[in-house]
Amino acid sequence: MHIVSRKILREFWERHPDARQPLQAWFADVKRAHWTGPKEIKAIYHNASFLAGNRVVFNIKGNSYRIIVVIQYKLGNIYIRFVGTHQEYDRVDAETI
Repeated sequence: MHIVSRKILREFWERHPDARQPLQAWFADVKRAHWTGPKEIKAIYHNASFLAGNRVVFNIKGNSYRIIVVIQYKLGNIYIRFVGTHQEYDRVDAETI
C-alpha cells in the first residue's frame, strides 16, 4: 500500500516519543500490505474499526493512540486523516475528518 504522508506520523512521534516505535511498525506493516478490502485488514488488526467512506481507525500502542485513514483499495492508497492520542480522538468526528 502507498501511505500518504509519513510526515504526519513523524511530526506526531516528535511530540510523543513513546509512539515512535509503534507508529514505525504500523507504517512498515501497512506499506508491505496489499489490502483489497476490510476482511484482510481485520485478519491482522483485530481491533480496527471500519467507518463509512472506506475509513479505518487503527489502535496504536495498546489504544493509547489512534490513526484514522481513508483507503482507496483499488489504487492501493492510504491517506492519513488523523493521528492523535485517545483523548484527542474523542474530540474529532472520525467520519468527517
